[in-house]
Amino acid sequence: MPQMRTIGDSSLTTPRLVLGGNVFGFTVHGEEAFAILDRFVAAGGTMIDTADAYSAWAPGSKGGESEALLGEWLKRRGRRDDVLIATKVGMLAGEGGERLEPARIAAAAEASLRRLGTDYIDLYYAHKDDPETPLDRTLAAFDTLVKDGKVRVLGASNYSAERLAEALATGTDLGLTPFKVLQPEYNLMSRNGSRPEDRFEGPLQQLSIERGLGVLPYFGLASGFLTGKYRSAADKGKSVRGDRMSQYMTERGWRVLAALDSLAAETGASQAQLALAWVAAQPGVTAPIASATSLAQLEELLGAMELELTADQLDCLNEVSR
Repeated sequence: MPQMRTIGDSSLTTPRLVLGGNVFGFTVHGEEAFAILDRFVAAGGTMIDTADAYSAWAPGSKGGESEALLGEWLKRRGRRDDVLIATKVGMLAGEGGERLEPARIAAAAEASLRRLGTDYIDLYYAHKDDPETPLDRTLAAFDTLVKDGKVRVLGASNYSAERLAEALATGTDLGLTPFKVLQPEYNLMSRNGSRPEDRFEGPLQQLSIERGLGVLPYFGLASGFLTGKYRSAADKGKSVRGDRMSQYMTERGWRVLAALDSLAAETGASQAQLALAWVAAQPGVTAPIASATSLAQLEELLGAMELELTADQLDCLNEVSR
């Protein structure tokens, strides 16, 4: 079984891979999705990451499809205690209002619990910062969910270092349950994002380390670019996320892929495994999140759970992706 890591100073643990649920109910359905989930857990995986917003962007969808599919899976397997479910609130308006208004958090949590068919959520994230709602009100609403036993651990996704620090200070001052996990976007191609909430390296990374936060980055494979399957503009048609590849098809992007190709030939590991292992090796990071649309894809991702990069290999990837 893979080595486990504690997620910050929480009671939750995971190997060096969290399974992304953004594809469930979107590009993966039914038995195929259930097979992926079964295999992930059988291989030692513990956490599945979803959100109430998955997959509201798809035609004919309104959000909650991923949670509903996970609820079906939990029901048919008849066991809940060996998996961790992470979900989120804050992207979709609905009952109770929008963003991170207290009534919205309360209503969204109940809706997520119903779709998941469970009475508790292991990790509940603020999906994105809400500067319009006072932090004390947002944090008090989350604190109530924890005190009521509906949520075990709280997390923040897409927060800047400044706002996360403010949220942690506010929670401490008011004696409220703190955020213990951060979910930023982070991969070899997004080391220095254009927005404060997209920049993990630097103050946000340092804050996470100083405060003992678990860090579970999303888009560990840069929407698939780091698998190496997108080598030209013509390759964009290979998936529904192909239109995102233009931002990576640059001199820097080709340099990163060339380094991954070279290391793949040297180690026998795939480009995807190497890219995820790089994320998992970064200071403060607990485990990257990646999704699979087939059992074959999942088998490849599972290899990242135990792949250790040497100092020279990490230096190589650090240099080409800088």
